[in-house]
Amino acid sequence: MDRSGFSPRQCKGFPPEALPFLGDLRKHNNRRWFQARKEIYEQLLKAPMAEIIVSIGEAFRRFAPEMVADPKISPYRIYRDTRFSADKSPYKTHAAAVFPVRGLLKNAGPGLYFHVSPDEVLMGGGIYMPDPPVLRAVRERIAAHPREFLSIVEGTAFRKAFGELEGERLKTMPKGFSADQDAAEYLRYKQFLFGKTCPPKLATSPRLLPALLDCFEKGMPLIRFLKEAVGKCSSATPSLEMRRSPSLLR
Repeated sequence: MDRSGFSPRQCKGFPPEALPFLGDLRKHNNRRWFQARKEIYEQLLKAPMAEIIVSIGEAFRRFAPEMVADPKISPYRIYRDTRFSADKSPYKTHAAAVFPVRGLLKNAGPGLYFHVSPDEVLMGGGIYMPDPPVLRAVRERIAAHPREFLSIVEGTAFRKAFGELEGERLKTMPKGFSADQDAAEYLRYKQFLFGKTCPPKLATSPRLLPALLDCFEKGMPLIRFLKEAVGKCSSATPSLEMRRSPSLLR
């Protein structure tokens, strides 16, 4: 139980065998091997991931009610999209989940994220690959509210938790913005990301859920800033058809 009185459900993390399974999948990344062990995958990774997502959703009610944590929406599929990749390995070798802002598309707006692999537990969030209208909206909000933005990404709490804001950057200022304005260096960013990497053993520990919640709570000020920027972008909001069929948002 934390100081606010919230007590998350008992969550032991992933089973000890989960990471060795992902390691074996890395060595035998083919359909024949995986299909013979699909039930094991579901027991070691898919089902525990769903339980963790439910626990995160319960915690979101306290500190991030605008975020979605749904076992039908949050998990990423284990299957890779190989259509445009030289690597034709059919399966991912990590288990991942994303927590989008309610009312925005799963991968179009800001969100929180974590994955577990044999190498690491990665947790964090932000906005990864915004399309041009969304990126423009974020830059315009930074330019209009530079002090608010700087107080977040250069604040003591953010820097202590995550270090500097991460993401690819332009070499020069984007069109329509000045290098002389406040927070100008952040206007060159093409991504707005924060996160931390932990040892893989955290994935199988009861400390996994508290660590995720601590990370997500500390990242919410930036998520909210980004949400205000992109909330009205049509490319980041679901169409009427998608609202009628939530599965299309996955």
